[in-house]
Amino acid sequence: MSAPDAQGRPRRVTRRFPLFTRDTARPEGGGRAAPGDAPAPARQWPVLTVLSGVGLGLLLTALDVFRVGTVLIGLSLLAGAVLRWALPDVGMLAVRSRFTDMITYGVLGLAIVLLALMAQPKPLLEIPFLDDTLHFTIRT
Repeated sequence: MSAPDAQGRPRRVTRRFPLFTRDTARPEGGGRAAPGDAPAPARQWPVLTVLSGVGLGLLLTALDVFRVGTVLIGLSLLAGAVLRWALPDVGMLAVRSRFTDMITYGVLGLAIVLLALMAQPKPLLEIPFLDDTLHFTIRT
């Protein structure tokens, strides 16, 4: 049962979702990463750490250090996944549920790192079945 209706009778609680949502739940872990009296950068240090790494990676990429810059971008996203897993409150780094954020940051970070290591010329990582797939699809 829940709060009474206009006539004072208790309303029946249903497990159905409402037709119209009235508010949005805050993501799990979306609280401040530091006390409320701390300055804003200190309260949001997890997201600032990830964004600083991505920004530095983009700067290195723009300065023609492509492989190092893109690896740094991927590692920053992987660090975001680790921070999301390890810390109870990560501030604005929490966008969705903890599981979804970890999977999203982790998969994107890993994909960027792997693609950066496989980039031409002189790839640092070679995966043989990808070359076979390329021969089969394009070079036939």
